[in-house]
Amino acid sequence: MALATPVAAGPPYFSDDPVPTDYRHFEIYALAAGSHTHNSDSGAAGIDFNYGATPDLQLTAVFPVEFEHGRDGPLAAGVGNVELGAKFRILNQERFGWDVAVFPRAFLPSLSDRLGARHASLLIPIWIGRDIGEWSTFGGGGCELNQGGDDQDFCLAGWVVTRAVSRRLRIGGEVFHQTANTRGGEAATSLGAGGTYDLTPGRHLLGYVSRDISGAEQTSWYAAVLFTF
Repeated sequence: MALATPVAAGPPYFSDDPVPTDYRHFEIYALAAGSHTHNSDSGAAGIDFNYGATPDLQLTAVFPVEFEHGRDGPLAAGVGNVELGAKFRILNQERFGWDVAVFPRAFLPSLSDRLGARHASLLIPIWIGRDIGEWSTFGGGGCELNQGGDDQDFCLAGWVVTRAVSRRLRIGGEVFHQTANTRGGEAATSLGAGGTYDLTPGRHLLGYVSRDISGAEQTSWYAAVLFTF
């Protein structure tokens, strides 16, 4: 079993944060992500679209084009699992001390014969977090209903700590764990580091790299340009 690349997560990390997109504003990520093992490379490029529908509700849609290249096989590419989600903040840091949100995500069946899952799945997580001066910490977890073929239900959990090191740059570290998502697979744990850099008030660069520490020898990465308006 291998960790997924952080496409369906809280960019640039696997874990998400509980804060929704600002009300009546957009966050649009032009992204690329991938993972490398000793015998294969895989990943995706696409658009991650987010809209603040209310002060506490974010609507999300992700449209990925995936690729996979085994050491002894041809390159395969195609449309992956389109994602639809809604992040709802149920508690606010100003009143409760922490932000708390639920963020169910539905993954539609892939149209590709070789890439993505040919069945629908549903991730149901809860995320918490708070800001403390220049520091920010967030994380949580949940489980995904993922029945189809050799796939099986699985759970995930992660935690992130970030710090603003300048007016434009924020860096962070993450620990993330996921149980096996295939029958006969194995759980995986990774350590990662990421950052965001503000080019302008409406354009931002994001990057992340992680390494599996549970024996899979997998390296994952994520890069994106974020447009906010």
